[in-house]
Amino acid sequence: LFMSKTIKYEMMILLTEEFNDNELKTWAFNYAKTLRKLNASEISVISRGKRDLAYEIANQKRGNFIQINFSSIPKHIGNFSSSLKFDSN
Repeated sequence: LFMSKTIKYEMMILLTEEFNDNELKTWAFNYAKTLRKLNASEISVISRGKRDLAYEIANQKRGNFIQINFSSIPKHIGNFSSSLKFDSN
């Protein structure tokens, strides 16, 4: 029963600093599109801008933060999570 109930999620995606606004919009759109394919609803994308990282990641000191809010059934989250892990940007 729990696995079929829709839950609200908030996800923060961190992309390298080099991306321009158009590229960031493209990335965000692609993530949202993937969520739609997995039957997510109430998808909203919020750019949080470039920020300093608390610690270096892959020699990067700053990054672009994108927040994505959505609702989904928990069983679909694993599929989306797997697709994110293979994205090295």
